Amino acid sequence: MTKDGSRITLRQLEIFLAAVENRSFAAAAETLSLSAPAVSMQMSKLGEELGAVLFEKEGRSIQPTEIANALVPYARQMTTTLTDAVEMVKSMQGELDNRVRVAMVSTARNFGPQLFQEFQKHHPRIDLQITIANRRGVIEALETGQIDLALMGRPPRRIEVTAHQFARHPYVLISHPDHPLARFRRIRRADLAAHRFLVREPGSGTRMVHEHYFQSDGLSLPQSQEMDSNANIKQAVMANMGLAFISAHTIALEHEAGKLTILDAEDMPELRDWFVLYPKEAVLGAAARQFRDFIKSKGPRFMRDFFGPTLAPV
Repeated sequence: MTKDGSRITLRQLEIFLAAVENRSFAAAAETLSLSAPAVSMQMSKLGEELGAVLFEKEGRSIQPTEIANALVPYARQMTTTLTDAVEMVKSMQGELDNRVRVAMVSTARNFGPQLFQEFQKHHPRIDLQITIANRRGVIEALETGQIDLALMGRPPRRIEVTAHQFARHPYVLISHPDHPLARFRRIRRADLAAHRFLVREPGSGTRMVHEHYFQSDGLSLPQSQEMDSNANIKQAVMANMGLAFISAHTIALEHEAGKLTILDAEDMPELRDWFVLYPKEAVLGAAARQFRDFIKSKGPRFMRDFFGPTLAPV
């Protein structure tokens, strides 16, 4: 082992991160187009260089040790720094000026593709690379430099970003048309607490709306069932399994078809915002700047035209 770890290579760190993520040398090898023995050998060398055990076998899988887990953020920082440096050089040479990487939260999938297509009509030569993920996944992609820009609701708190609001984002409370509450007006929060709700995972924007709605009035959270997507929540509501807070931008078709009802509940709809955002210290390339400017200037009109005044209030 060298005292300063000078024999550690960035390739070893890339392999290390893949092994941690996949919990398998074979899966990591497939991801990196290497052989499993090559991955195992490089991890042995990395462990020897550090003087520490990095992985322990557990059946057919591997588990990172406490030391390996502590090493992960440093490995990510070093690989990301190198990637940023290489892309900076290429960008200065004009090689990346026609590419922009954008991630959007899953709620935005109901309008995002159409908005992106509108952008491509005006900028057909730009290579627009799109990722859809939950809120946590989008934030992680921003942190690790995997994307240039994001379309999402409330900006993240754990990283500093530059955020530009481009549309209002209404959240509504929905039910099956035959639900007993569907015939009432101005339903009180306290009256809702006795009903069963369908919710997204902790940390999602929809879950935050649900929890804030009751807790801000000093009420206990009602009985709920967690689901992993807005699509599943909509299907469950249409099956009369419960109520749900949801983005109005995800239910336009079902509401128009009479498959579900927007309840007239106290202090609803709750208006939030859509943002296009990026890390505060990021230096955007030419294509990313064009996309940002397009969303800022054309996004508001697009949202009003796409959803109409009811679901896209200004």
